[in-house]
Amino acid sequence: MPALPRPAAGPGSRYTARASTTRPRPARHTDVAALSRHLTTRDLWLARMLHEHRVLTTHQVASLAYTSLRSAQRRLRTLHQHAVLDSFRPLTQTGSAPEHYTLGPAGAAVLAAHAGCDLADLGWRPSHTGRIAYSPSLGHDLGVNELLARLAARSRTTPEAGLPVWLSERSCARRWGDIVRPDAYAHWRDGDQTLPFFLEYDTGSQPLSRVEAKLAGYAAFTTATSTRPALLVHTRTASRDQALRRRLAAPARELSLNIATSSADFTTSSPWGPWWSPLGPGDTRRTTLTSLAARWTPLGSAADLEPTDADTALTLPVPPLPPTPDAGT
Repeated sequence: MPALPRPAAGPGSRYTARASTTRPRPARHTDVAALSRHLTTRDLWLARMLHEHRVLTTHQVASLAYTSLRSAQRRLRTLHQHAVLDSFRPLTQTGSAPEHYTLGPAGAAVLAAHAGCDLADLGWRPSHTGRIAYSPSLGHDLGVNELLARLAARSRTTPEAGLPVWLSERSCARRWGDIVRPDAYAHWRDGDQTLPFFLEYDTGSQPLSRVEAKLAGYAAFTTATSTRPALLVHTRTASRDQALRRRLAAPARELSLNIATSSADFTTSSPWGPWWSPLGPGDTRRTTLTSLAARWTPLGSAADLEPTDADTALTLPVPPLPPTPDAGT
């Protein structure tokens, strides 16, 4: 696949990590038509992923699309130099945060050209990266993306397992916002078992009563659409997990919802593992996502996933992994 021309100077020409504020870029961005000829299918996939999921770290991108962290850093810096991507590094109390990548001005222009729409219709603004960097929901959004990126990347080492479908909060709201507004919707697949699920990523900032109130919407969704996805509730700590379980057990039983909970104390490196505890009745011991799929039958994928005439190239689900590997980039 063709590679972007490497800049003669600046971070795109070498592999040293720099904060985004120290990365000079040409004042005039590369012509979109000329740039498109140099972007690989993986570059275009990444631009669509960032349009869909807003922000991904270097490590998340590497796990999804590259054979090594070094090769990911090399390409990401080149894409940043050509304004396909923007980036920032949040301040941390200790150590250094990884680079956080967002859709840049040239990347947004390329996506708009591919979709046949104006840049304004894309929803991208010059303040796009700043709004994300200073958003109070940044930690929440990164937590959602980290959990699901690990599930999606599983298929790179275990081909029979992975995440063939992953919709962002924004895509979920566009499809089902009048009934439910989950933090994500996805399908976990392992062999012949599939677990379609909504994700509620709980950071502990909401009172337990507000989390409980969301269950009525999921029950209404099942009734209105005649589909039955599971609901996974992920929390920050095991103690918060236990508090939620005590609060949600009775309403989950009354509403006949398939709910399992877990926390970052367990799922940090392998969220597909035996860390998910179903709410009763029955065995509530922690188990895997694959075992939940086998236990909860019949489950069904959420409605409104098939393309319609109202869909555009930018509203269709983005494959969680690049469509094809791009050698040499």
